[in-house]
Amino acid sequence: MQNFALHNPATVADAVRAAAQVDSKLMAGGQTLLQSMKLGLIAPSAVIDLGAISDMKGITVADGQVRIGAGTTHAAVAASADVQRAIPALAELASHIGDRQVRNRGTLGGSLANNDPAACYPAAVLGLGATVHTDRRSLAAEDFFTGLYTTALAEDEVITSVSFPIPEKAGWQKFKQPASRFSIVGVFVSKGAQGVRVAVTGAGASGVFRATSLEAKLAANWSAAALAGEKVSADELNSDLHGSAAYRAALIPVLSARAVG
Repeated sequence: MQNFALHNPATVADAVRAAAQVDSKLMAGGQTLLQSMKLGLIAPSAVIDLGAISDMKGITVADGQVRIGAGTTHAAVAASADVQRAIPALAELASHIGDRQVRNRGTLGGSLANNDPAACYPAAVLGLGATVHTDRRSLAAEDFFTGLYTTALAEDEVITSVSFPIPEKAGWQKFKQPASRFSIVGVFVSKGAQGVRVAVTGAGASGVFRATSLEAKLAANWSAAALAGEKVSADELNSDLHGSAAYRAALIPVLSARAVG
């Protein structure tokens, strides 16, 4: 691995200042960044470790929202009694990300900033109509995800927390790649103040997306039966060694029905 300067800021403001350096990279859990550096895919001159910023950790429930600090680990979300009561599907999602080591290192903010097309958290954020808060603004889920491994974040912008509206009902289903535990297809469904939302990860060539045709069916009848025989177009879906676009298209309504229960 190449030489680089390591910064351990104690506040978000300090992290933003350090991130203004040329060729610097922010690091949350380091699950993707360190591997990319080892492979020589990137060579930052400085790494800013966000792990010591206490203000970016923790979970609160108030005013119909579950607010989770960006530095909160997947394991902490999964184990949170508050999340389990308010949005059980979100706790369930977090409990099956990667393996135990990944869940105890990886963070909510790091997952969203990386925006891997097969990651689980983007489906929850889009499927619940969450809001991503940064050091300078708040972004609706639809505005945050912009494409494959890309988001609306500026290079030196730091995700500080995410607010998830508490839905009336929600569910999560994941058809995983057994080795990596990433989603071949993952579906998060919810019904709440924002209506019915169905968000899909692992299948889209451009990352997470909403399955609006399934949303319409569930808005008329929130039941698994409402999706019986429904089909999703394979256009613009992924094909790889784990499954064809047609295979993924077939999985989406099946997993959506299971998520509804």
